[in-house]
Amino acid sequence: MVKAEVTLEIPFHDVDVMRVVWHGHYAKYLEIARCALLDKIDYNCPQMETSGYAWPVIDMRIRYAQPLRFQQKIVVEATLVEWESRLKINYVIIDLESGQRLTKAYTVQVAVDVDSGEMLYASPSVLLQKLGLEA
Repeated sequence: MVKAEVTLEIPFHDVDVMRVVWHGHYAKYLEIARCALLDKIDYNCPQMETSGYAWPVIDMRIRYAQPLRFQQKIVVEATLVEWESRLKINYVIIDLESGQRLTKAYTVQVAVDVDSGEMLYASPSVLLQKLGLEA
């Protein structure tokens, strides 16, 4: 199982007048953790493009349990949980100081052949190679 985590501090430009993070910014925090995860297997956006595949997000779910606030330090954990026919990544956002879970989420991405524009129903061998599952 591939896992990565990033530590972030909530900036002022991400919060509203109540100093609570606007819900749309959560996707950005997940993206930062997802990129850290994909860097671990050397298959982030540039490597995906070079391999001939785009991996658009087709589903994203977020469960907001507690709000994120201005200057709060958080840890965003990303864990790759599916890779056979799609990339499914689970996320947890945790308060750095207390360890309290604040948010759960997941994203699903599918491989699309860049030349034909067609979605693949099985992950391409390049992904399996990067995960060490295929020679």
